[in-house]
Amino acid sequence: MKTAPASKAPASSEAGTTKASPSAAKKAAVGDTISVTGNEDGQKLDVTVTKWADPAKSSEPAMGPDTGKRWVAAQVQVVNTGTAVYSDSPGNGMQVADDQGQRFGTMFGDVTAGPSMAASLKVPPGDKALGWIVFEVPKDSKITTIQFAMNSGFADQTAQWTITK
Repeated sequence: MKTAPASKAPASSEAGTTKASPSAAKKAAVGDTISVTGNEDGQKLDVTVTKWADPAKSSEPAMGPDTGKRWVAAQVQVVNTGTAVYSDSPGNGMQVADDQGQRFGTMFGDVTAGPSMAASLKVPPGDKALGWIVFEVPKDSKITTIQFAMNSGFADQTAQWTITK
């Protein structure tokens, strides 16, 4: 996995990393890792959207998208590279957007692609978590980006991955 460059940000002196202003969105493709910080001291994650499923199929026959909608899902890995415990729900800080600018939040659902991300995580420094996060979107929406911000979406830094199909 490669680390994505930050958009419009000067490079740091560390090889292979970049620093961005807190409000700058860092952009990448599926498979890339983006480092983000939270609002509190010691909050830092390396976040990777490892896989993308469109459409995503429910693993439970009685569940599925509402009429006129479909499920899409991202497999996400978070690695705590900070000094504080990451205690949050990653899904709260994620959304997808389509080519019209419509944004869609996460929902609870299990998909055949693999295990879901835990709804609430407590990840100590140096540890990681991996799982699928599900979104319900209109059938005709062309999803173009996935976004993530720490602190249930309230952190200043936003990571963004471009979806290509």
